[in-house]
Amino acid sequence: MLKITAKISGMSCPMCEAHINDLIRNHFAVKKVTSSHKSGETVILTEQEITFAQISEALKDSGYSLTDVQSEPYVKKGLFRR
Repeated sequence: MLKITAKISGMSCPMCEAHINDLIRNHFAVKKVTSSHKSGETVILTEQEITFAQISEALKDSGYSLTDVQSEPYVKKGLFRR
């Protein structure tokens, strides 16, 4: 599992967060996606690698712009984790 953090400019309200989340869900197979207009970030949990170019292409006609993408392995944390 991968955790991809995308810096997205142009989000100014909770509705913008919902638009970004829907765009990501419609273009990629993701387990979870959350966005924050306050931090300008979208966090994606997925099994497959998603590149800067792929996210940028998905956002091209939306009015939002991608500025950075960071990917790292994701390990679920919890009480029963070994």
